Amino acid sequence: MKKKNRLPASQCSRTRITAHSTQPIVTGQCAEVLELLRTSGSILSLELPSKYAIPQYNARIHDLRSFGFNVITHILPEVEFRGRIRRNVARYSLGSPEWRPTEGTQ
Repeated sequence: MKKKNRLPASQCSRTRITAHSTQPIVTGQCAEVLELLRTSGSILSLELPSKYAIPQYNARIHDLRSFGFNVITHILPEVEFRGRIRRNVARYSLGSPEWRPTEGTQ
């Protein structure tokens, strides 16, 4: 495969931000995860790959946090999902404020 046809290393793009800049523009799967968090309030980690076809959701959550988004993780001891009990499932939500500038992010 030629270099110009390769997928980027990250599924999200970002620009350099400084402590005095505005909220970054996110694209791709990061934008999908961010919109889900905004519209639903919270989402289970099990739902992201199964319902929304985002297999590496943990990397997208990490990317959002690196952009400065306040993603909160709550670990639930037991959750019933698709008729089975699942243990230690993460529930992601956006904190308040939703975003804060981070220094040195590229």
